[in-house]
Amino acid sequence: MDKSNRYETALVTGGTRGIGFAVAEELLKKGMKVLICGTTEEGVKKAVNELKQSHPAIEGLVCDIRRHEQVKELVQEAIRLHGRLDVLVNNAGIGRFSSVEKMSPEDWRATIDTNLSGLFYCCHEAIPHMKKGGGGYIINIGSLAGKNYFPGGSAYGASKAGLIAFSEALMQELRYDHIRVSYIMPGSVETGFNGPAPQSRERNSKTWKLLPEDVAKAIVFLLDSDPRGLQSRIEMRPSEPAK
Repeated sequence: MDKSNRYETALVTGGTRGIGFAVAEELLKKGMKVLICGTTEEGVKKAVNELKQSHPAIEGLVCDIRRHEQVKELVQEAIRLHGRLDVLVNNAGIGRFSSVEKMSPEDWRATIDTNLSGLFYCCHEAIPHMKKGGGGYIINIGSLAGKNYFPGGSAYGASKAGLIAFSEALMQELRYDHIRVSYIMPGSVETGFNGPAPQSRERNSKTWKLLPEDVAKAIVFLLDSDPRGLQSRIEMRPSEPAK
């Protein structure tokens, strides 16, 4: 099978900005049909309108992945639009940083529910459709914070460590169903994760941080790799971080 035609459709969570937006753009460049989701109607509409200028095969839907029923509707919409689901990129995530003593239970739940429970919901709903379609690829966006811990990062670190364990188990569960599972662990990425989303084409090209496009290209690499081998885990770091 020609590499460029192996996967035709994709669902990208958290696709309205940052890494998710860059991933959607790269997949569209490959000729794939892409559905993105985000938490606000304004954000989804803005991202879809920008991507449609060059890539008409983009659609968007508002979805809070912490809500199982909304995730079910999201995956059903992907199937309604494209008839199948080949690639799921679980990118949506949040960070709440505080000491355990000072962190509110609400911030703890929001972090775990988004970064871990939302991940489960998306995979849980997508897997039956991938099996029906003969296979697929699930790519989870983690973080080096999942193995490099720091004060104030208890919730975020726990959620990303959980993502590692989840992805490793899922990979073993699905490998004989022709569903590949990989996870990417970036270090510092220049995104709007902790503030306003930067304009990708206006960012300082000399930044020491990784760019969302770097992570997106790693995903394209995974999709284009020969199915004989599986790069189940990719760690990405800035080459020359700030001292």
